[in-house]
Amino acid sequence: MADQQHQLPRQYHEAVVHWQRHNFPDYPRLAEQWDTYFPKDEAFCLCARIQQQMPEQIEVGERAGQPKAIIPKELDPKAAEELLAIIRAQASTEFGSIQQHNGTLARAQHDEDRYWVMRVMAEELRHGYQMFHLLLSQDWSQASGGVDGKQMVEEILSMGTGSHVLDAFNLEYDSFIDNICFAAVIDRVGKYQLTMQKVCAYRPMADSMPPMLREEAFHLAAGVIPLRRWAKRAAEGDPFVTMQAIQKSFNKWFPRGLEMFGDERGGDKNLRFGFKDMKNREAQDLYLEEVRRMLRDINLRYLRARASQGTPEQAEQMLQELEQSHGKIDGIAYEDLLRLPDAHFFRRKGESAWSMIGVNGERFDDVDVYLRYLGTQLADGYMASRDLMLYADTLRKVVSGELTADEAGKKMPRLKRVGGHCPCSKSVRWVVEEPAT
Repeated sequence: MADQQHQLPRQYHEAVVHWQRHNFPDYPRLAEQWDTYFPKDEAFCLCARIQQQMPEQIEVGERAGQPKAIIPKELDPKAAEELLAIIRAQASTEFGSIQQHNGTLARAQHDEDRYWVMRVMAEELRHGYQMFHLLLSQDWSQASGGVDGKQMVEEILSMGTGSHVLDAFNLEYDSFIDNICFAAVIDRVGKYQLTMQKVCAYRPMADSMPPMLREEAFHLAAGVIPLRRWAKRAAEGDPFVTMQAIQKSFNKWFPRGLEMFGDERGGDKNLRFGFKDMKNREAQDLYLEEVRRMLRDINLRYLRARASQGTPEQAEQMLQELEQSHGKIDGIAYEDLLRLPDAHFFRRKGESAWSMIGVNGERFDDVDVYLRYLGTQLADGYMASRDLMLYADTLRKVVSGELTADEAGKKMPRLKRVGGHCPCSKSVRWVVEEPAT
């Protein structure tokens, strides 16, 4: 059965379109070229999609077996507040991702890569639209402290890079390599979050997940497939893309991706409320193994291109030997391959927050030595960013005892913009009221 499609009330639909014109101006070009790059796929629709025939009973948690809630008032008050926070955070990530991608979209070397990312951006726009549908189709006032739907939409549309809910969406891209690595690393976290929420005890949320997941699969492909092509080009000596450049971008995003699962010791509340079917550490461990497999696949493609006369079996054997010896075989060094950083590397949240740990798990005692080390593991453009300056200042306070790790995570400044207005006029808001009749 086809998904049900819903459109927001006109003033909110137009607010999203208005936002798109300012934050994703290339959107019309995607529609013009859709059949060129995606001839087998249905044309894009800016609408909310609701999956039909989903389970009607709660699948996990304290109320497993009972009917799923259809309106917020049917949820426990604390559960409603928690779910509202999840929906608002999800909406923030969708719009935040578009803003990040847009900054370096024009830097793509090839049109195909650019249009693939543009499709990702359009589908992220639809996902944010989907979250607005959840916020606006029911009354959340009891869970929101009286904040109405219009105010919630205004707040989310007013966020810019630096003021979104999750840290991964507050970092500027340094180059188009970030567009691709972000899709491969961060969108993969999104896949896990959406999959876990398919069981959500609030039925409208659960019913929203399958259509989003189908689109999320393309987002992962928009990261992995270019990485495979780039690895092959790097192996062939292409001067415009290197495994080292990919690795540095990967090192930037991987710690933020791990943090998107929440503290490794948490997740009980979402499981108890029936919103997700895994705790944080369990989901994070599965994610780690999946990322490890992805990197291994890319490395094999690199090795096959470097040793073009060899067989796939010989490439597999070479990779195993390099992984074990960390040495060099036939002129190919272990350092030439992509490597999964230690899960504690460069973390700001979780068990290892503000620990000075390297990509191989090595520990540092001196802040300046660690910061110089980060300069060898992260792209120059990122090292010169304000985010790294703020990180360095906060790290010094943690090491000196001025802040605890928990306080540092809460107090680290954001690059917050003043929000609430359309960029073209300080007197116009995103949501325009309907004229009185």
